Amino acid sequence: MLNLRRRRMILAFWAMALAFALVTWHLYNIQLVRGNSLALQALEISSEEVALEEFVRGEITDRHNIPLAGGYYANRAVVFPSLMRQKDHELKKLAAILNVKPEELDKKAQRGAFYISRPLTGEQYNALRNAAPAGVYLLPVYQKYGDDPLAVHVAGHLGKIKSTEQYQRLQKNSAKKYHLGDWVGQSGLEFFYERELKGSYPKRLARVPVDARGRVIKGPGLLVDSEGTDPGRRNVVTTIDYRVQRIVEEVMDQHVASGAVVVMQAGGGDILAMSSRPDYHPAPSRMETLVNEPAGDIFVDYCTSLVQPGSIFKIVLAAAAVEKGIVDSRTRFNCAGANAEPVRCWSDGGHGIISFDDAFAVSCNPAFVEIGRRLGAATIIEYAEALGLANQAITGYPVKADARQDLLLIGKRYNLANSCVGQGPVLVTPVQVTALINTIASGGVYYQPRLVMGLSDDAGHLVRQFNGPAPRRAVAAYTADRLRALLRQVTVSGVGKKAEVPGWGSAGKTGSAQVAGDEGPVNAWFAGYVPAERPQYVITVLVRGGKSGGATAAPLFREIASRIMELN
Repeated sequence: MLNLRRRRMILAFWAMALAFALVTWHLYNIQLVRGNSLALQALEISSEEVALEEFVRGEITDRHNIPLAGGYYANRAVVFPSLMRQKDHELKKLAAILNVKPEELDKKAQRGAFYISRPLTGEQYNALRNAAPAGVYLLPVYQKYGDDPLAVHVAGHLGKIKSTEQYQRLQKNSAKKYHLGDWVGQSGLEFFYERELKGSYPKRLARVPVDARGRVIKGPGLLVDSEGTDPGRRNVVTTIDYRVQRIVEEVMDQHVASGAVVVMQAGGGDILAMSSRPDYHPAPSRMETLVNEPAGDIFVDYCTSLVQPGSIFKIVLAAAAVEKGIVDSRTRFNCAGANAEPVRCWSDGGHGIISFDDAFAVSCNPAFVEIGRRLGAATIIEYAEALGLANQAITGYPVKADARQDLLLIGKRYNLANSCVGQGPVLVTPVQVTALINTIASGGVYYQPRLVMGLSDDAGHLVRQFNGPAPRRAVAAYTADRLRALLRQVTVSGVGKKAEVPGWGSAGKTGSAQVAGDEGPVNAWFAGYVPAERPQYVITVLVRGGKSGGATAAPLFREIASRIMELN
């Protein structure tokens, strides 16, 4: 009998403990897990509100938390029809001030409170400030896009959900609520990080308390919450430096109609600037003008697009030849110029008997075709892979790899000679070229490029960090030192003299890839680093449709590098 009573007491104890645990878990779920969401739902039910931000979503920022889109606050007319004593009269009065049709405002008012997105003229602002209709207020609304947003191909653009399939896909991949017509990421980081960027609730809003029947509660009037939080949204923090990106884009706007520029931090993989031309303005009002016009290549990001590198690829051959002991400073080649076979030299008269060092400095084609023959396709492929020319991955930026990049094609019949001068099947991206140069500048250590540092909260603190693969040795330190000397010679006495940066010195390599026959325009390259000693920045310039790497791209490298060094 005693044992039975004890068992009952034990069972009762555990039953009470389990009930207490369930109640505790339920309270925890309501207050901490779902507390914010439930509070927001209650607030929505008990008030009529207007978000005082153009898009309820996080920012894409540079490494210092500066929004790349150039967001700003601007006064807008915020309308609460429920506060209007004579709605038709007040709306007509507002329509007259704003010079819009009354029907347009009436249609908006039927859906509740709203704000007029169009900018106010000085006259309209003064009219509303001095004699605003009842229920109309001038309030600052956060505008996502400034006049001159940066890195638009990287950040991407927004668009409305227009299909049931897109809506279902978004709803399936996210715990957040979507509705047809919502603005969502369509490209770039806006697309890749849609789930993280999408907000759950406005951080700034204007509201009017209402009762259960939707009637305005007398007394409180208009309430403005300007310091709210939204735990559901995140900001995407890139590795871009706003100042460096601005310099790059200003130079490109002046000189580059089509092309790309990438700037990387030497001794690491962080991308400090990444810009492509032609570009576009991602504000929805400006995107609408593109709907009925041929888009061309304005949405193409040439920073991550495959292009023939021309003589930039000679760096790979030089690294392999030095490390394998195939060449040294005493090695000589014979250049017959336009008569050379199977690939002619860019110099019609040829260079005659030329040393390896000088052949690199003046970018002699026949010399490197001979070096490639001695190395063989397998060795060239091995070193191209080691130097990152088969890796299109960018940490934090999951752009789909282009399958056309296939280094094995170098070994196919009739491809070796053209491959040695960066033509034929050899295709690379400007980001890959920048990582290649950075490997040389970093003593032979390869760093995978990184574009996104992580995700931050409202306060700008990183809550998730992205780190790429560990750096790896690609070539020996001796090989890298030897290549640095060769790259320096290009800007001192070779074909890249226009890339020399006064006061700091520079090093790099030109490239001129034919795209329309021997006499047509070329893809002009210059990739290098600055200063010449203790490099800080690695810069790649690609100008599509230029004259040559030395004539077209090298001067732009010098201008960009000089302005960046002035930041220090």
